[in-house]
Amino acid sequence: MRLELGKIPIRNVEFGPATKVENGTLYVNKEELRALILEDKSIKSCEVDLARPGEEVRIIPVKDVIEPRCKVSGPGGIFPGLVSKVETVGSGRTHVLKGAAVVTTGKIVGFQEGIIDMTGPGAKYTPFSQTYNVVLNLQPVDGLPQHDHERAVRLAGLKAAAYLGEAGKNVEPETVEVYELGSYLETAAKYPNLPKVVYVYMLQSQGLLHDTWVYGVDAKRILPSLIHPNETMDGAIVSGNCVSACDKNTTYHHLNNPVIAELYKRHGKDLCFLGCVITNENVTLADKQRSSSYAAKLAHMIGADAAIVTEEGFGNPDADLIMNCNKLEDYGIKTVLITDEYAGRDGASQSLADVSPKADAVVSTGNANELIDLPPMKKVIGDASAANVIAGGFAGALHDDGSITAELQVITGVNCELGYSNLRATGY
Repeated sequence: MRLELGKIPIRNVEFGPATKVENGTLYVNKEELRALILEDKSIKSCEVDLARPGEEVRIIPVKDVIEPRCKVSGPGGIFPGLVSKVETVGSGRTHVLKGAAVVTTGKIVGFQEGIIDMTGPGAKYTPFSQTYNVVLNLQPVDGLPQHDHERAVRLAGLKAAAYLGEAGKNVEPETVEVYELGSYLETAAKYPNLPKVVYVYMLQSQGLLHDTWVYGVDAKRILPSLIHPNETMDGAIVSGNCVSACDKNTTYHHLNNPVIAELYKRHGKDLCFLGCVITNENVTLADKQRSSSYAAKLAHMIGADAAIVTEEGFGNPDADLIMNCNKLEDYGIKTVLITDEYAGRDGASQSLADVSPKADAVVSTGNANELIDLPPMKKVIGDASAANVIAGGFAGALHDDGSITAELQVITGVNCELGYSNLRATGY
């Protein structure tokens, strides 16, 4: 597959009479976008707002973040199986509104949702304080069941991102990046002397609003599968979960997976990137055993010498992470894990719920339990009281002056286990 990503830098966002991109500004027709979202009769109201870097704005509770993209040429469309028809994506040309994002908020769906501060100490911890955000404040119709509520909010964000992405279809990109990988046999034969590396991409799939979608299919329903890395850049994988905000892989993260980007960057230089195995994170022991065995088998079948494994979430999924590690290592595949830690507010507790002596190469994306004080903001989009109930918050987390004291895990993307984070580690 060969995919061209045309990057169109967005340096400002404004409301205007027509949705378009002009001189680096994304203009949004608020009423047209709002009308599109309200086509879904399960949504009672939709307010469209803007949040720019440096503004005294807090968005809470954040459900998802999505980057606007559109297909310019090639098969399929953005977000296949959900917004566009089901067709294999990852080839042709796609335009990206780089620097823009759609953020969904409103009535809380699940307690594990997050916060984006556009300035202040919290802004340092989330990459989405640096994006020009079109925020959808969504309220469901009365009595809508929780899973239907999640579905409505998820689809609203995807439709908005696809709508905004179309504004860049006929705009000349500032840069065009090319991503190309052939078949496994072709790729391995091309670089016979380089180590063959596979990426094992764990997707949250525990149910109860802990879901990820692949071509419109709930990842709980899949066995581990081979997927071309280019497919992720066209929206084949989208978020539908409410895991803790700090390590939830939003749809934006799936579209911009830094592990895939780095493997492409090093492909043909010091490694041979074979591609991706996607696997799920299950609840029952039998399902965990089945998926971890199947994922390791696929990596072995395509000839991997080494694997990078990324987790999503914590606690229960730590068991999946360690099972994947053990079984890959049993095949002789050298394995590196990327995970965050829940080591207590003092950092003195056990970081993961499961361990193994074979997990001897681990990259940490930080401790989610550390406390942070977030000052009040002049403007809140959404509902500030959610700070008292979201994961990492607690009763009394929201103070009378609008400030918040909570654990880092309330901040969207702070401990992203794909490495899309502002946290950095220092070795001694």
